[in-house]
Amino acid sequence: MKALRTPDASFAGVPDYPFAPNYVNVGEGLRLHYVDHGPKNTTGQQRVVIMMHGEPSWSFLYRHMIKNVSAAGFRVLAPDLIGFGKSDKPTDTSDYTYTRHVTWMTEWFKQVDVKDAVLFCQDWGGLLGLRLVAAFPERFAGVIAANTFLPTGDREPSEVFKKWQEFSQTVPEFPVGGIIRGATEKPLGAGVEAAYNAPYPDESYKAGARIFPALVPTSPDMDGAADNVAAWKVLSKFEKPFLTAFSDKDPVTAGGDRGFQKLIPGCAGQPHQIVKGGGHFLQEDVHEELSKIIVDFCATL
Repeated sequence: MKALRTPDASFAGVPDYPFAPNYVNVGEGLRLHYVDHGPKNTTGQQRVVIMMHGEPSWSFLYRHMIKNVSAAGFRVLAPDLIGFGKSDKPTDTSDYTYTRHVTWMTEWFKQVDVKDAVLFCQDWGGLLGLRLVAAFPERFAGVIAANTFLPTGDREPSEVFKKWQEFSQTVPEFPVGGIIRGATEKPLGAGVEAAYNAPYPDESYKAGARIFPALVPTSPDMDGAADNVAAWKVLSKFEKPFLTAFSDKDPVTAGGDRGFQKLIPGCAGQPHQIVKGGGHFLQEDVHEELSKIIVDFCATL
């Protein structure tokens, strides 16, 4: 497997991202980057918040939330998926499969070796993070799901999603920063769009970002669909707190929160909410509100 590694110099101008890099090796020698920020208690129990990004963002998406949640006394882990951010980027789209992504993130999760974790997941962060919860339910104290889903391929995808898939596979130059800009409600600050482009010096680095929409299971015979059915069997018995915090201006995942609330026992009695003013990438639009939601949620555990 041939993989590229974005030069550190590409990230030199990234604003509001002062976090020291951390790395583990996964798969066939791929280097996976993650943020590990906040107090670390090595002698006893400590709440760890895992923030998992999706397509086509990276841990930079969580920069404000990492600072806010760690300032409240929690340790925050925010990985970059393989193919994104500061993680290595296999160059062939065929190197990326749903199952392989789950395997890579499982290897990372085993190496960071945390307990009593709270998962905050959005977009593909849910497609992968919820698989970790299903595989290791004993290691999670709770979950917050935002603008995400766990598809089993038994429902016809929306027209909005079909258009997104077609665009991602046919556009000559995959405009990562422009995609983020187009799926937020507030203007991106100075240097922010460039920060989302920073991991990709040229198109050869974007194989993972480009293929991701095509990996979402839209039929039961696709890779990951059967495994997601099995994961739902675990999640349907997950009684630990499970909160939904979807935004009000995301046409892709709108209504998905009701599915979680109906099927997961841990949703009962939780203060689910629709966060107003947030687009698909609500971490950019309403990060202060989301930070408070996380801190308040952790205080109840």
